[in-house]
Amino acid sequence: MLEIKFIRENPELISNAIQQKNEKACLDTILQLDESKRKLQFEYDNLRAEQNRCSKEIPILKKTGQNEKPLLAKLGNLAEQLKDISSNLNTITKKLDDELLKVPNIPLDIVPVGGESENQIIRYSGEKKEFSFTPRDHIELAELNELLDFKRSGKISGSGFAIYTGQGALLERALINFMLDYHIARHGYEEISLPILVNRKAMTGTGQLPKLEDDMYLVEQDDFFLVPTAEVSVTNYFMDEILNNGDLPRKFVSYSPCFRREAGSYGKDTRGLQRLHQFNKVEMVRLVHPDQSFIALEQMINDAEDILQALGLHYRVVRLATGDLSFASAITYDLEVWAPGIGKYLEISSISNFVDFQSRRANIRFRDSDDKVKYVHTLNGSGLATPRTFIALIETYQRSDGSYDIPDVLKRYIDATKYQKL
Repeated sequence: MLEIKFIRENPELISNAIQQKNEKACLDTILQLDESKRKLQFEYDNLRAEQNRCSKEIPILKKTGQNEKPLLAKLGNLAEQLKDISSNLNTITKKLDDELLKVPNIPLDIVPVGGESENQIIRYSGEKKEFSFTPRDHIELAELNELLDFKRSGKISGSGFAIYTGQGALLERALINFMLDYHIARHGYEEISLPILVNRKAMTGTGQLPKLEDDMYLVEQDDFFLVPTAEVSVTNYFMDEILNNGDLPRKFVSYSPCFRREAGSYGKDTRGLQRLHQFNKVEMVRLVHPDQSFIALEQMINDAEDILQALGLHYRVVRLATGDLSFASAITYDLEVWAPGIGKYLEISSISNFVDFQSRRANIRFRDSDDKVKYVHTLNGSGLATPRTFIALIETYQRSDGSYDIPDVLKRYIDATKYQKL
């Protein structure tokens, strides 16, 4: 969330951010509500001061034997005026707060302006694998090796869901365990497991609400949301808290199922595992000192890249343009993995720096070395999502007969002999 004082003093900057991100916030409405609120607050404060002054005079009048009735009548009138102004002030404050929640984070200067076509490819890693045969896509490979069952997932839940079966289920679990272990052992993250049902306040804190409510799964009876990503639970872990300077940075990694209605995405990349309503993901979240957030961003990009490199997958790093940024992000880099069977790059991780946008909404602060209380900077990124990792993996490591290999780093996680000994 952006401070109203900052918005008031930088209207052109805010207007540009709204336009560049294709948001619907109305700056004129916000400024008008802000002006009305300040006028009412000024009037309220003056009347309150007059009420206090009159209240102090009553005992003096009584003590000196003077008639206090006119002053009591004035106090009654002041109380009625204050009550009316207070009611109006509360109404306007609520309207202003609602409008402020619609204002997006400001893209950093380094972010290219424009839509998806303006995204910048920063670098490639490795080369596309060459095949002596026509590579199959993951759907055909899954059928040949009995890794997935879309027919029965459709029967149970409908389209946009997947069932991993046999070696497919084991491979996905291996990916999750490998990613968690790698981030903990190699990158120094702390594993954390949190609820996947969260309240409205948490979803607002990280910026999913109010903008993305139609894309979320809501449990109406309890007003809970199924998390679209572990980012929501993990970032809000310190909601409404003040950390000590020595507590920073905090580096969390968390596995969770993720739930997204994908409203408006029907027919777009829906075949197989490309786009699901429920999927698994390992998420990295950092809460850092403001001076360290851009260093942390580069580190998190490298952390996600390490996973892809360890798996031997070809990918590219892309800096997103303003129109492709999320509502809450100030800057985002996507990792796009090459899927040779499908024949295209798939977004497999988004690493974002939100600066203090989320921490202001969630009220996450810290006491700095100068003893001043400030807002932390928050960052997150996929490390990685399993469906598209699964796609890239079996398509990259496929053999001409339709079987597939797996990289060495995963073999200890799917050694079937260890289960025979249990």
